[in-house]
Amino acid sequence: MLSDHQQEQACLYAAGALPVAEQEALEAELAQNTELREFVSTLRATMTSAALSVPQVSPPAELKQKILDRIEAGTKSTSDGAQAPAPAGRRVVPGSKFVEAHESKGWKQLPIPGAWIKFLSIEPAKGYAVLLGRLEAGVRYPAHIHQGAEEIYMITGDLHIGDRKLGPGDFHHADAGTSHPVNYSEDGCTLLAVLPADHELVQFAMA
Repeated sequence: MLSDHQQEQACLYAAGALPVAEQEALEAELAQNTELREFVSTLRATMTSAALSVPQVSPPAELKQKILDRIEAGTKSTSDGAQAPAPAGRRVVPGSKFVEAHESKGWKQLPIPGAWIKFLSIEPAKGYAVLLGRLEAGVRYPAHIHQGAEEIYMITGDLHIGDRKLGPGDFHHADAGTSHPVNYSEDGCTLLAVLPADHELVQFAMA
């Protein structure tokens, strides 16, 4: 049975509000505690469902334009009230998102040590999400059954799925209901994954 402290930490962790040091400690505990993992998974699923159930409301046209103008200008107030110009090359394009390769933020370690995922985007209406995945050298990902169709595109390194070895540029599709044996990487790898929007990995990455 989980203690009040564990439940409180799990709630903060699922909400992304846990300090880094406490987050690392909880992730280490998640790797060993099945009941805690299931509790966190339930919390994330609930939070995701709640977020997706909220109807989207468009701001008034004049307010929306003011916001977009402010974002595009990229200005910030200085101590004397002056406005500083936006950094060169950082013009924001409304309706778009950029994730640069060197950005380290956003990666989340799975309960499997050395396995990481990073949320990129989601299309709830179309039912899919896009993630990055990363395995460190020697890491083995457990055998599993696919909740929905899964697509993987290799970016770097190697990934072994059964008797097949995937490398940079290789692609793999798996239908819903199919299963994978243990996946593993000898030298480490980074991959792009397209998964169902309600997949537990998507919920984990979004939390």
